Amino acid sequence: MSNLNPKPSVGSSASVSPSLRHTAKEWDEIRKVFCSSIMADTSLNSLAQNLEGQDWPLRGPSEVPSAYFNLSFNELREQLALRGQPPSVADQLIDILKETLAFDNPFGEMVSQSQASAAEDNQLVKNLAKLKIDPDFPVSMTAFSAETLLVCDLEHINTLGEFALAAQRMATSVIVGGDFRALLNALSNIDERTLARYLPFRVGSTGLHYIEGLGQSVGAQPPAVQAALARRFKVPQSEADEALARSASSTAIEETMRTLQARAAALRGFCKDEYTDIESQIAAGASARRLVVILGDPVREAVVADMLPRPPAPTKPVGFFARLLNRIKG
Repeated sequence: MSNLNPKPSVGSSASVSPSLRHTAKEWDEIRKVFCSSIMADTSLNSLAQNLEGQDWPLRGPSEVPSAYFNLSFNELREQLALRGQPPSVADQLIDILKETLAFDNPFGEMVSQSQASAAEDNQLVKNLAKLKIDPDFPVSMTAFSAETLLVCDLEHINTLGEFALAAQRMATSVIVGGDFRALLNALSNIDERTLARYLPFRVGSTGLHYIEGLGQSVGAQPPAVQAALARRFKVPQSEADEALARSASSTAIEETMRTLQARAAALRGFCKDEYTDIESQIAAGASARRLVVILGDPVREAVVADMLPRPPAPTKPVGFFARLLNRIKG
């Protein structure tokens, strides 16, 4: 982490450029607070997008908050100007950092319980129970980004139950962002649509769902692999997607199918009743393609339908002589 001792700046620390909303004092305060955040080395553009604000105008792996923490307010403005950015971008940087910190407020009271608080007193755990979501569901089976999964790994968070319990200590010690923050906020407020983005959850229902879980697994594959899967299952697509499909090797496709089958087996352990119901419906003549229309995506529907249980093989009709022979044997 960068040294945060501010370098001498020109003018009073409370001075502000006529074209800027924020002051040097605000910059010094926010960079000192944000330096201990786990989001200090997260892409500024990712933070901006998480806040649903204007994109950060600069690109590159070095465009993270900590890259600017060593600069005084005047130096910040000068560096941005040298890179062709207007003064308002300094305001935007401070806004991004402040709003990322402030995002904790909606669920802050809910998760700021004592670290010694038992699971039964944790509101997030209670909300999992209310939604009938198994707390033992692995975070590795969520639709978290690789970055968020890394945070969970570093914090030894393996299940949704552990996620809920970790929230109460993390909310008061570090600043969480991205997918982690979004799911945390969704659980706090029981925001079903956001829950369905990260979990195999169905809006208007409860529990975890097998079809949605498989659909998320398909959607998590690289674009070239998804295009190749579309071609494999004869889903119409554009010429550009067909070209993309050809860039995926057959080895990659077969490995993907093995991965999806393994995920299907794992999901069955959390969706036993639903899987049994799916088997019954298909055995009774229901079409697998009709059962997966809830996914709303042709590629996901085609792949998931192929992974559902097969209908039982039709029994061969017994001929007249076979029936007569059975009677004689009887």
